[in-house]
Amino acid sequence: MSTPIYELALGSDFARLQPELQDYFALAPGSGHFGVGEGVFDVVGCRQPWLRPLLRLAGSEQAFFPEYGEGIPFRIENHAHLDPFGRSSLTARREIFFPGTTRLFHDTTSFDDSGSLPGLLDYVGRYRRLVTDLNLSVTPGGRLRGVSEASRLFLGPLRIPLPDALDAKAYAEQWWDPAQGPEGKHRIQVKVIQPQLGLVLVYAGHFDYRLQPYPEGITAPGYLPGYARPDRWERRV
Repeated sequence: MSTPIYELALGSDFARLQPELQDYFALAPGSGHFGVGEGVFDVVGCRQPWLRPLLRLAGSEQAFFPEYGEGIPFRIENHAHLDPFGRSSLTARREIFFPGTTRLFHDTTSFDDSGSLPGLLDYVGRYRRLVTDLNLSVTPGGRLRGVSEASRLFLGPLRIPLPDALDAKAYAEQWWDPAQGPEGKHRIQVKVIQPQLGLVLVYAGHFDYRLQPYPEGITAPGYLPGYARPDRWERRV
């Protein structure tokens, strides 16, 4: 079984994560299991009403959405696999259960060592048209922090680097809270900020997490259930 991508990216700092986070990020291709998280977002979506019509136009991308809510249940599945190009990857599929509608938000994070600086690339949305570089760090208390760096947009054969004035950056933090509930819970907080528009997307909440075996004991490193596959894969960086 290969090394989990977050351990590849963090190196020795992976051991500084809270033990519960190490378990969460320990999925690797060929393990025969996938992760399931179920919980509640205290806040999720776009807080700015004037911006929501623009996000509605991008709803089919399954990356951004116009709704906003508080106390919204959600479900996440994490699948570790090799992508079609042989890169160790983790695909996350989120279902957010707003009243009256369910929004999907998914991405594939891949470890790429083809360049001079190996690291994580996050391909976002149903068609994986947007990719960002992920910069990870571990706080003194063992939390995981991630910041999206430079982004590129893929439109057919075009690869368009987004200038700083247009690029939206995501700031994420994940940790284990032993004081949440009788047995503790995972917590996550993400903000997506665009310099001209401000806060585009926010979600923060808590969840329980467990591992489940794939049906029929599947352990093929390249296996990804059909419902979790994107409509299009992207190999460009």
